[in-house]
Amino acid sequence: MMPPGPQVPGPGIDVTVDAGVGTIWLRNPAQHNALTRQMCRDIAVAAGDLDARDDVDVVAVRGHGAAFSAGVSIGELRQVILDDDGATDHLTAADRALGRVAKPTIAVVRGHCMGGGWQLASACDFIVAADDARFGITPAKLGIIYPRAGVDRLVRLLGPATAKYVLMSARTFAAPRAHAMGLVAEVLPAAEFEAGMTSLFDELRSRSRYSMSTTKRLIDAAGDPSTEPAALAAAWQGAWAEMASGPDIGEGITAFQERRAPDFPWRPGP
Repeated sequence: MMPPGPQVPGPGIDVTVDAGVGTIWLRNPAQHNALTRQMCRDIAVAAGDLDARDDVDVVAVRGHGAAFSAGVSIGELRQVILDDDGATDHLTAADRALGRVAKPTIAVVRGHCMGGGWQLASACDFIVAADDARFGITPAKLGIIYPRAGVDRLVRLLGPATAKYVLMSARTFAAPRAHAMGLVAEVLPAAEFEAGMTSLFDELRSRSRYSMSTTKRLIDAAGDPSTEPAALAAAWQGAWAEMASGPDIGEGITAFQERRAPDFPWRPGP
């Protein structure tokens, strides 16, 4: 997948749609794609727009050039995580917007993915990184607290002790080490990275949209501490009934028996 052509200089985002993949490109070339307040606001809007588009099956987030994101722009740190009211966190707002996308979301990471960049990436369903990428979550270097959404996710992924180690040490980790820790879902060789991502996108686009979106919704509900057990049980019961009466199960079984690729008909409602 190629980035868009020449853009207006300065920080911002770009959005492309190609072969069913909608991509949010982080662009801040002078600061290795560090996030500004406006970039966070624009990411939140773009996530919702891509989720609503019929020609988009998968949503990706990636950086222009050699880096994913160096984190939050130091010059705008207060504006991004505190804003004028001392409380509004635009990074977490972008995080939540990505989390609300019903379609599969993937953070595509090359180069550095630091601080708030990792939080943004981790808001996606999973992170795929090139083997020369590096990760670090470094609030202890700046005298700040990492946003709660990022800390809670880090604890769920790594466990309390390793989350404390990552946050307190503020060390950086090569992609293979980040994968072993649980920060990254998959690592691909840098020389084969773009081909590998294209293959993954094609695989996802061939899968049942019903299966992916429903599984995602149920996993997210199970991981949310505010979800009551009764509500989770009801969600599973409803999903099971919808699956039984829906069109994809029949197509999946028939295609398997006929030894052909399935053409799943289910599409999300309005």
